[in-house]
Amino acid sequence: MRWWHDDEPIAHPRIIELFNSSLVLDDTGRYQLQIGADWCYVQVEDAAYEVRTVDVTADARVSVRLSDRSAEALDVTTLGVDPEGILTCRVKGGRARARFSRDAQYQLGELMEQDPRGQWFLRARERLHALPESFAPPEA
Repeated sequence: MRWWHDDEPIAHPRIIELFNSSLVLDDTGRYQLQIGADWCYVQVEDAAYEVRTVDVTADARVSVRLSDRSAEALDVTTLGVDPEGILTCRVKGGRARARFSRDAQYQLGELMEQDPRGQWFLRARERLHALPESFAPPEA
């Protein structure tokens, strides 16, 4: 994720990590940075969150860890590919968009299988999670 202030990119890695972990989606759908008692609204272009890691849980569910340090079950019905060939999904109860990091995209790709009819699935242990019929993985 990239953060900007006054049309200048923020480059310091600790500030970027602080901002990523402090991003909150409020009840009205607006994004806020909340750091201690201080907060401000921020404008988000494209995806507000980055999927950093993909995990398979003990009960064969697929989980994602996000740039705000939270984890949640992946809603496979929301998987898509943006025009740049990057995997995306909906997070935060479907209220926000997330883009997969390169590592997370690779991790999810390791779980993908296609059946003879062309349908794509995620294999989590012995459980198959069907992807939307319209899903087509990014080009390698």
